Amino acid sequence: MLQIQDLTYRIAGKTLLEGASARVPAGHKVGIVGKNGAGKSTLLKLITGELHWDEGSLKIRQRTRLGQVAQEAPGGSTSLLDTVLEADHELQALEKEAETVTDPEKIAEVHMRLADIEAHTAEARAASILSGLGFDGEAQRRPCSSFSGGWRMRVALACTLFTRPDLLLLDEPTNYLDLEGVMWLENFIETYPYTIIIVSHDRDLLNSSVTAILHLEHQKLKLYTGNYDNFEKLRREQLAHRRAGIVKQEAAQKHLQSFIDRFKAKASKAKQAQSRVKMLEKMGPLDSILEDRTFSFEFPNPKPLAPPLFTLDHGEVGYTAGKPILKRLNLRLDMDDRIALLGQNGNGKSTFAKLISGRLDIMEGELKRSSKLEVGYFAQHQLDELNMDGTPLSHLRERMPNVPESRVRAKLGAFSFGSDKAMTRVEDLSGGEKARLLFALMSLNAPHILILDEPTNHLDVESREALIHAINGYEGAVIMISHDRHLIEACADRLWLVHDGTVSPYDGDMEDYKKLILQSRATSRKKTKKAPGDSKGKVRSENPELTSLRKKAEKLEKKIKKLTTEVAKYDRALKNPKLYVHGDARAAAALKKFTAEKLDMTLDLEEFELEWMEMQEEMEALQG
Repeated sequence: MLQIQDLTYRIAGKTLLEGASARVPAGHKVGIVGKNGAGKSTLLKLITGELHWDEGSLKIRQRTRLGQVAQEAPGGSTSLLDTVLEADHELQALEKEAETVTDPEKIAEVHMRLADIEAHTAEARAASILSGLGFDGEAQRRPCSSFSGGWRMRVALACTLFTRPDLLLLDEPTNYLDLEGVMWLENFIETYPYTIIIVSHDRDLLNSSVTAILHLEHQKLKLYTGNYDNFEKLRREQLAHRRAGIVKQEAAQKHLQSFIDRFKAKASKAKQAQSRVKMLEKMGPLDSILEDRTFSFEFPNPKPLAPPLFTLDHGEVGYTAGKPILKRLNLRLDMDDRIALLGQNGNGKSTFAKLISGRLDIMEGELKRSSKLEVGYFAQHQLDELNMDGTPLSHLRERMPNVPESRVRAKLGAFSFGSDKAMTRVEDLSGGEKARLLFALMSLNAPHILILDEPTNHLDVESREALIHAINGYEGAVIMISHDRHLIEACADRLWLVHDGTVSPYDGDMEDYKKLILQSRATSRKKTKKAPGDSKGKVRSENPELTSLRKKAEKLEKKIKKLTTEVAKYDRALKNPKLYVHGDARAAAALKKFTAEKLDMTLDLEEFELEWMEMQEEMEALQG
């Protein structure tokens, strides 16, 4: 599917790839991993042709259809469902051609291709993908312009997934998803029938969905078979082996150098000494271990407070008077609690976090908290509030005005900001470094509660592991909102579900929750949310049984109309004389396929018509 050979790419004097080689077989699902800034997204752009390499070659199998998420979110008045359907240009062109084509041979070709791409399931597939990404039936009928940028990026992802390309390229697809969307995407990737190359720092996604890991490090590529855990294990073993080899080489060099130093001045040993010099030169310099310096950081531990840190009794919170987002809040938090908030985006997780952090006041009920309670709050929007012209040192010095600079630098050092990074402009920091700066700022006063709202969005895998260690070493309470399942499972000991306008404890584990989400999204697609109405939009007052029958009959009428049109198209296609040429294997196969499909549709049509007539009789009896 993809062959990379001795690839070199440079940009602005920096080499991102040098002599890199890798091969991705068809049907594989490959996760690209590496440090932030290593060039993972650049590699995807080289594959799509958006960028061109300096040396080497990159070959993709001929006639391969590539798919990637558009950088701009779709907008306009088109509904979400129609936007996704229109993303498949071939499907749209074929369906339009099928309505106007009259040549029998062309009719046969068009319908054969429509059958090949499973056109009859297109709307159901599009609705299923949108549902999986968090859009219910009502939302799918709304125009794109009515959604925020983050939600419209989900639509862009849905468009790409719907087209089912031979080679699907995904660059951090979970960034705009909530935990529920990530769980659905894991399942989608796992069952996708074609090749996928995905850049992701989501360890759980890389463990559950990919079959190989492509590691980009020090301008080189190396493919490892298996998931991320397997890659990590093999890499540790390789590094240990290399360390042992370096130790052995170092001992041999010391032994040779010792002989040379002892005997190079003696004429009787000069020849042997010279031989040892040549041996030493052949060994070359000590091989370095190509392992990036790992870093860690820690949150300062708070002074103990008597439990509970806070209690909520019959609480209500929202943004507009009289319109609470969350109600019936009856909860408490203690120093040793590690809570993960579950629930779809828009259900009120961030609203609850703002209430606990003091950024929102309670509307009704009672919120009791300790007078000495300190809360540290991290949210993604705070990245935009940093002073881009400032430095990490200037940001902390502003919060610590009367503290010696040595102590300010020590605080920065606890979050792996050395002397060089401490004076770097914030604008020039990576996303992960900006996140660490926010961690340092939020924890200056040794808070009793850490509230972390999507803390991993800009962190690579190693940085996420460092965050896990920091949380687990912290002695205060933690409330986290995250789409990173690995972070939740590693750090949270309790789950609270934000659903139906309230927050309540969830008794299951993350695997139970995943099953719940996949099941609920599957059933939601089968439900209709639109109530029957008269011409003025008022709901009819009629027998509920009659209403139910009327809905079913209307659905059947649509199916009957659609099937009648399809059968007529097959009738026209089967009149093509080229389908009956003796000895033409392709024509014989097409004839057999068309005949079988028409028979299936005809049987379905007869069944639907009989069912419809029975419904009409029932409705007449109820109306009688």
